[in-house]
Amino acid sequence: MSSETPTPDDVRAAQIETARIEDEMEQSYIDYAMSVIAGRALPDVRDGLKPVHRRILYAMSEAGVTSNSSHRKSSSIVGDTMGDYHPHGDSAIYDTLARMAQDFSMRYPLVDGQGNFGSVDGDPPAAMRYTEARMSPIAEELLADIERDTVDFQSNYDDRLEEPEVLPAAFPNLLVNGSSGIAVGMSTNVPPHNLGEVIDATIELIENPEATVEDLMEHVEGPDFPTGANIVGRNAVHEAYKTGRGRIRVRAEFEVDEEDGRIVITELPFQQNKARMVERIAEDVNEGAIEGIRDLRDESDRDGIRVVVELKRDAMAEVVKNQLLESHLERTFGVINLALVDGQPQVLSLKETLEHYIEHRREVVRRRSEHELAERKDRAHILEGRLRALEHVDDVVETIRESEDRDAARAQLESVFDFSEEQAAHIVRMQLGSLTSMETEEIETEYEDVKARIERLEEILASQSELDSVIESELSAIKDEYDDERRTSFIEDSGTVTHEDLIPEEECVVVMSEDDYIKRMPLSTFRAQNRGGKGIIGTDLKEDDRVASVFLANSHDYLLAITNRGQIYQLKTYEIPEMSRTARGKSAINLLNLDDGEEIQAVVDCDRVGEDVDEERYLTMVTREGYIKRTAVEAFENIRSTGIRALRLEDGDELVDVEETNGETDLVIGTADGMAIRFDEDEVRPMGRSARGVRGIDLRSGDRVAGLAAVDPDRHNWVLTVTENGYGKRSDVGDYRVQSRNGKGLIDIKTGTRNGSVVAIEAVTHGDHLIAMSGEGQIVRTRVEDVSTVGRNTMGVIVMDLDPDDEVACLDIVPAAIAESEDAPESEAVDVDAE
Repeated sequence: MSSETPTPDDVRAAQIETARIEDEMEQSYIDYAMSVIAGRALPDVRDGLKPVHRRILYAMSEAGVTSNSSHRKSSSIVGDTMGDYHPHGDSAIYDTLARMAQDFSMRYPLVDGQGNFGSVDGDPPAAMRYTEARMSPIAEELLADIERDTVDFQSNYDDRLEEPEVLPAAFPNLLVNGSSGIAVGMSTNVPPHNLGEVIDATIELIENPEATVEDLMEHVEGPDFPTGANIVGRNAVHEAYKTGRGRIRVRAEFEVDEEDGRIVITELPFQQNKARMVERIAEDVNEGAIEGIRDLRDESDRDGIRVVVELKRDAMAEVVKNQLLESHLERTFGVINLALVDGQPQVLSLKETLEHYIEHRREVVRRRSEHELAERKDRAHILEGRLRALEHVDDVVETIRESEDRDAARAQLESVFDFSEEQAAHIVRMQLGSLTSMETEEIETEYEDVKARIERLEEILASQSELDSVIESELSAIKDEYDDERRTSFIEDSGTVTHEDLIPEEECVVVMSEDDYIKRMPLSTFRAQNRGGKGIIGTDLKEDDRVASVFLANSHDYLLAITNRGQIYQLKTYEIPEMSRTARGKSAINLLNLDDGEEIQAVVDCDRVGEDVDEERYLTMVTREGYIKRTAVEAFENIRSTGIRALRLEDGDELVDVEETNGETDLVIGTADGMAIRFDEDEVRPMGRSARGVRGIDLRSGDRVAGLAAVDPDRHNWVLTVTENGYGKRSDVGDYRVQSRNGKGLIDIKTGTRNGSVVAIEAVTHGDHLIAMSGEGQIVRTRVEDVSTVGRNTMGVIVMDLDPDDEVACLDIVPAAIAESEDAPESEAVDVDAE
């Protein structure tokens, strides 16, 4: 052997590289971390799935275990997934499959399970040999069109098969079902959301790419957990949507029944173990950490959760409730909206998450359209050949018959008739039965359809707006198919023991003056008396101030205050200070963030109508100059401390009255000169917050709108009109015929010197009470049925006896249900004789 020939030891030595051990450790750890991050623990922002979820669904699709098939043993699905795509152990795959079937873990389960798949008590699923599963219908939407070259594929772990890198995902699954996982050095925790809300936000962002996170949050209220419960406050939700991180407090749904001495828990925070919660409550009771509980029962069944906490006879329910809240009935959900974007982990805002999803769908629809276009063009090419062959059918048949074999026939057709290779091959394979006239007509019809589809596909591919319209229509179709009601509600964030908890629920009379002094008094302060009385002192006014409005509200109701500048503010009734009849009240500027020169024009109680949660609710507003507009109550759900726009007012115009309506009422506008017009609510289409509205009534010269009444003919019997000089009347609802809006209306009441101008108009029924207040602060409560029923165009009767130079300023109606149930204590109620 030559001395220059390298020995085996020399070869091995040349292959050794010198490296610092800390550098090698660092690089190896980074490689491991990225493998866990990208290949196991974090979801892809496009389809919201981790690899194991994606592989299970794809394996089920390939095996035909769809929503239309019969259920298949979970062990078979796990085996297919592990053998073909995910060689990481059957237990990890089955745990993932089981979670996708749990309706308490997934907002919209992706697997339809049959058998025991676990429970909210922490019970594990039955062994995979006992359970069966198939894809749920909504899971198929994630895989829709995967066979049409919509996504890229990669080789599986042993290069035998191919698997998708991502699913087409026809809806934003990352936000809809959420995700959680712990990687190396990072973790993700995306809460689930309501499908309809997320789709609405996605469409909004497609139509308005400049939309802000605040704009999108007008559609996405917040997380919507499968177990329901309540999110405490909205600030943390806003922070999470803006930054991708936040801590959301979730509180159980429960009812305190003081009469029976029990607290009943019906909904739990997301991912809370019910059995463990009951055990810990029992431990705290035994250890004396919680006092006042004598029994604890779990009465839950398949219909829902029901945990009953029985209280001792002398226990204070509020104290026990707050102890439970502090330790057991409230949890924090830490939002970390972390997902893979182009293979890299990123913390995303709500807008960024939807932007990445929209780009993914654009790519999917573009590739699908290109794939279909190629197929359609190939088909059109074949159909063109068939049609030309049918035009020369005798010559084509003769040519084929004279040829030695198929190849020769195909060559002859190409040379003689100028057919392409594909057309000639298809014609040679044609059967004689396809030469009938009916077959010819079918081919011509198919050819026209294919040409029309080609034109549409080319239009989609040539225009971004057309492509986006396809995405929007597909999203809307999924929303129509799978959308449901929110399960998670919002409650006020006031700490564990809220001020509201300590305020008794009672009916209140709220009085506000022209200088925006405001106060509340219990309704029981005022007894009903016969009409025509002077009433009693309702408020003490400062010099040159007068009463502006009086209205009834529950102490826990939300009030919406609309100002002369069209801004709307929100406050709770109990936030208005409770004062005596002779007190002046508190300046509203201390309660609401009003600007200089801004005055409250109208207040509406947002909790007075809409007892049915499915009922449509609108704020219907009328201005002095006769404009009327209707806006959905949902538009006023997120009111900032500085207020939001309620309506646009023209110079010199001002808001007069606001009513809550349900989309099925009639509206009656009354004017100061005694005119009234009645028209269907549908005459006023719903509008946005910044709209001015449409003409409701054509006012006579010098006239102005005095009020608005929302009339439900099935509930209201009369229309009540009251004038400034204290006169009023009831007229049957039927006396006001329905017209089109923007008419001059009919004569409602005679005004003139005796009556004065109309102050208000209301819809009333049997048992209602009327509360009227004068500008000088006198207040009277009387039964509506004490006011005579007369026709329109009459003078009316005395309702309130006024002092000289005083006049009726405003009125409100006490509904019959409240008037009948309210029983004023003798020590508090005051009638006219007492003064």
